[in-house]
Amino acid sequence: MPDSNDAFQRDKAKRNILKLRSLIQKLPDFCFEFFRGIEPNTTLLTQIGYAYDLRIFFTFLIQELSDEFNRPTIRDISIEDLSRIKPIHIEIYLEYLTYYFKDEDRPGTRSEYENHNAGKKRKLSALRSFFDYFFKKEKLPNNVIALVDMPKIHEKAIIRLEVDEVANLLDLAESGEGLTENQRKYHQYTRSRDLAMLSLFLGTGIRISECVGLDIDHFDFNVNGFTVYRKGGNQSILYFGDEVRKALLDYLEEREHIEPKPGHENAFFLSMQKKRISNRAVQNLVKKYAKIIAPLKNISPHKLRSTYGTNLYQETGDIYLVADVLGHKDVNTTRKHYAALSDEKRRMAAKAVKLRE
Repeated sequence: MPDSNDAFQRDKAKRNILKLRSLIQKLPDFCFEFFRGIEPNTTLLTQIGYAYDLRIFFTFLIQELSDEFNRPTIRDISIEDLSRIKPIHIEIYLEYLTYYFKDEDRPGTRSEYENHNAGKKRKLSALRSFFDYFFKKEKLPNNVIALVDMPKIHEKAIIRLEVDEVANLLDLAESGEGLTENQRKYHQYTRSRDLAMLSLFLGTGIRISECVGLDIDHFDFNVNGFTVYRKGGNQSILYFGDEVRKALLDYLEEREHIEPKPGHENAFFLSMQKKRISNRAVQNLVKKYAKIIAPLKNISPHKLRSTYGTNLYQETGDIYLVADVLGHKDVNTTRKHYAALSDEKRRMAAKAVKLRE
């Protein structure tokens, strides 16, 4: 399997580094120590998320609690200010996150935001890590965030395609029947690409970011395998079956006649503009087909991943295999999503045995 240290991954990492630096520069100076401290064990995307969440929190302090935290800008907040924060302040902050307005970086623009419990929990987790870091460094007397209960998240049922819906989705991508007249005009140019991409999602469970980042030299058809870059930049090799292989090879044969734009020569999936396809384009592609065959399910690329994970678990019953193939670092993450399937089987078993006819 070729080891491709491709430009796409490097450029993405560089952009994220620059974005993180820009965000940190807008935060209080002492925040730099926090990001430097967590850098070895935290992904860039997680750090960027923390930076956004801290900016929201500091803005809340000087705007909503100005009587107690009267500072001209968030950069003027000191670590001593943090030592004065109490659990009641955090509880008010959680309520604030339900619905708030925020001035954007572009002058004169203001946007409204909403958060449900999942969003609140993520933002509170960022604060907990932040306060815990300075508490352990003995720069704060306590981690006040640890005294506040995390918002409860009600687990949602896994939304996935049934077996017949999977077949209908692939048939639709192949035939184009059911598409609008305007969609059919483009379908003749994207049919093999769309079918290859949907087959890859449903046959391997890859993430959308992994799909977009695929290069031609990531594939080895001698072993029916390919290299993906997982979250955190780790490489992994995944394998596919004969149906996926055929769809991929059919697309590659057609792709040989396309001349990609400079800088996109090695990208596996190309857009109509002959560039590496974007996350947004993939999302729109999946929704275009899925809303025809399953209009009530709001299917996204991640739902196709859930479909694969569900099917793999139902076929093997091996939660560790599912976790490994899906790239879950913690098997409990996998178990949380797919344990309900085991419960369903147990209920079926209870009804299978009749004591009296």
